[in-house]
Amino acid sequence: MLTGEVRNKVDKIWSDIWAGGITNPLTVIEQLTYLMFIRSLDEKELENESFEALSGGEAMPKIFPQDEAGQSMRWSKFKTKDSRIIFDIVGTKVFPFIKEMNGATTSAFSRYMQDAMFLVPTPQVLQKIITGLDELYEHDIKDLDMQGDLYEYMLGKLSSAGQNGQFRTPKHIRDMMVRLLAPTPNDKICDPACGTAGFLVSASEYVRENFEAEMTGEQWEHFAGEMFSGFDTDRTMLRLSAMNLMLHSITHPHIDYVDSVSKQNHTVSAYDIVLANPPFTGTVDSESIHDNLRAVCDTKKTELLFVALFLRILRKGGRCACIVPDGVLFGSTKAHKSLRKELVENHQLQAVISMPSGVFKPYAGVSTAILIFTKTGAGGTDKVWFYDMKADGFSLDDKRSAVEANDIPDILARFHNLEGEVDRKPTEQSFFVDKSAIEANDYDLSINRYKEVVYEKVEYDAPAVIINRLDQLNLDIASKMEELRGLLGE
Repeated sequence: MLTGEVRNKVDKIWSDIWAGGITNPLTVIEQLTYLMFIRSLDEKELENESFEALSGGEAMPKIFPQDEAGQSMRWSKFKTKDSRIIFDIVGTKVFPFIKEMNGATTSAFSRYMQDAMFLVPTPQVLQKIITGLDELYEHDIKDLDMQGDLYEYMLGKLSSAGQNGQFRTPKHIRDMMVRLLAPTPNDKICDPACGTAGFLVSASEYVRENFEAEMTGEQWEHFAGEMFSGFDTDRTMLRLSAMNLMLHSITHPHIDYVDSVSKQNHTVSAYDIVLANPPFTGTVDSESIHDNLRAVCDTKKTELLFVALFLRILRKGGRCACIVPDGVLFGSTKAHKSLRKELVENHQLQAVISMPSGVFKPYAGVSTAILIFTKTGAGGTDKVWFYDMKADGFSLDDKRSAVEANDIPDILARFHNLEGEVDRKPTEQSFFVDKSAIEANDYDLSINRYKEVVYEKVEYDAPAVIINRLDQLNLDIASKMEELRGLLGE
């Protein structure tokens, strides 16, 4: 966890950049990401040199050219120079160098650098950023976990939704979804709308937290590479996600520029787990949608197409936890109904967790739910567990301040002990609904369709008694008015 002091230092770097004229949070994070990557290259080179010197072994491949110009591009060489010299080196030498590194290093990050732009406005601002980052790394960021926390904190400042309705899922919601599925070190995990790779990071943290001590060398190799896959259509997001994963020990993730629901994505039955918060409100060109998705639900709505995609890319027995807008649960179009019918009749829909509308504030007030299902291809839905989540540990206004009320521990405890839920009534916060009832309701999955509200009976006085009481109040008011008039007359 980051201390308040570290957060203050990050905020100071942030405010220096804002003062320099860069006010878009995404641009700020991009520029910081490039500089963190430049520093990490030099750190890697220093490690290699140290290993060579100690072992006296064979020379390792060099990241930077060995001539004077190449060595001048290293963070440790330029960081103490005059600000104008630093600005010139980074802008005209280092940045073009890292943009051309695709394939020269094994990092996923370097693959998405071709269209990156260096936008730090002045030598003074650049020097402040470099000094601030250096101080953080040398005095406060002790290990890779803290680097990951630092990056998560910076990503948390992305408080605006993209034009297609994509926005960052709060970490505590991501962590809850990962814990609901409980991945293992042998799983292959995918987020086909990965954004900044938050779900993949949360999954990696869960695996390390629960299995680190017993993981084999083969499992660690799987962890660093093939275990995690993410796709997005925004290259900026791919750069941010690749950096985020690198800082969480995932050096070779399968991060690709792919329009997941289009004909360019042919992935089938490839993953054990899908964790996602796909774009809401967006539509795609009907010509580009993959035919096998349209066979499940013929629509242009991204929130429906992505759920159909999750079913396609999961292997049989694979599981999914995804966030959908409430409209997916009760929408009356043919596409909405056919998707819900597909989940209930042809696979195993296990749970619908209804979330309060403030979860995505301050940048969206949309009501959402979490769907949890297993791909079977042969049905298996007997009854579906519903949970009416009312609190997530934060206020449901724009401030999202920490509060005591929090249903997440209860959700996790109940989901992992569903046998104990069998006798709960629809008047309670969680309960089962039989498949037959869902079928009879046109496959409606909104909790309000099945929840029963108990109204307390209130006893009122007889009308004559209430009228007498009102008469008495009128007399009292008239008496006080006379008293006031008397006082004014004096």
